[in-house]
Amino acid sequence: MDFGVVLQTNPPASRVIQLSKLAEAHGFSHVWTFDSHLLWEEPYVIYSAILAETRKVTVGPFVTNPATRDWTVTASVFATLNEMYGNRTICGIGRGDSAVRVTGGKPSTLQELRESIHVIRELANSRAVEYNGATLQFPWSAGSELDVWVAAYGPLALKLTGEVADGFILQLADLDIAAWMIRTVKDAAAAAGRDPESIAFCVAAPMYIGEDREHMRDQCRWFGGMVGNHVADIVAKYGTDGAVPQALTDYIAGRTGYDYNSHGKSHNDHVDFVPDEIVDRFCVLGTPDEHIAKLKALRALGVTQFAGYLQHDNKEETLRAYGETVIPALREKVTAKS
Repeated sequence: MDFGVVLQTNPPASRVIQLSKLAEAHGFSHVWTFDSHLLWEEPYVIYSAILAETRKVTVGPFVTNPATRDWTVTASVFATLNEMYGNRTICGIGRGDSAVRVTGGKPSTLQELRESIHVIRELANSRAVEYNGATLQFPWSAGSELDVWVAAYGPLALKLTGEVADGFILQLADLDIAAWMIRTVKDAAAAAGRDPESIAFCVAAPMYIGEDREHMRDQCRWFGGMVGNHVADIVAKYGTDGAVPQALTDYIAGRTGYDYNSHGKSHNDHVDFVPDEIVDRFCVLGTPDEHIAKLKALRALGVTQFAGYLQHDNKEETLRAYGETVIPALREKVTAKS
């Protein structure tokens, strides 16, 4: 299992770079950031600095969308970073949440998402692509490599993921829901003639190392509110029965609204509707042993990367504990002599 860290690009940018370097030092392979250009600083500028000050980590958005940037511009950014730093980028993409809603827009359609994935991936892999009636290619790009991972929740988005994505991003760590969604993506991949095992499966959730359960829950309750945005869209489309697991829909019954000014923040003041049970199910909290147990259970479901959100007050200690205890426990054991 690989490990990533998910950061917000709050100023100063030097703090994001510092945490990225610390994550690499503790064995994390990926550094992801939110991509919401009004709420936080522009991530692609910061990626360049992270890549310049690290040696191995792969960086990318968690997640971008097809609506706020021209697809060719997005591809050009990745291809340029790859030319500069040696194929150390990745693209997480979804229909769009805060980046489009804060500006009064709405999420992209699934067809737009499908088309954008194709255009971004082809161009950023130094290949030609048909776009707006013309054949386009970066004449300066050679040997660039970019995987595109799709964030999805609803049945049709999961089907699209299985059909076209290099990886699947699930932003919650509930074991039952993860099992359902991974199975749905793999079934869609098989139906499309793809090898389901060729797809990366990334579960993302707040990770907090500690012993004060009440405090950890309060620091991470924002996550249930953020996930609730996506669930509310799904419930509006599919209802509460049938296509979507009941465990994913029940908790939003008390949801009355959402303030994006507090999006992804531990002091979010309008997520009281999120019960403790959901925080425990959706997040990874507790002692290192508790983290290891839950991550091993996720790995058994087919999860290939865990990406931990660090939007809380215990960032450095959580990274240290992962580097010294959690990540080694999830690595394949190799002996010097047998």
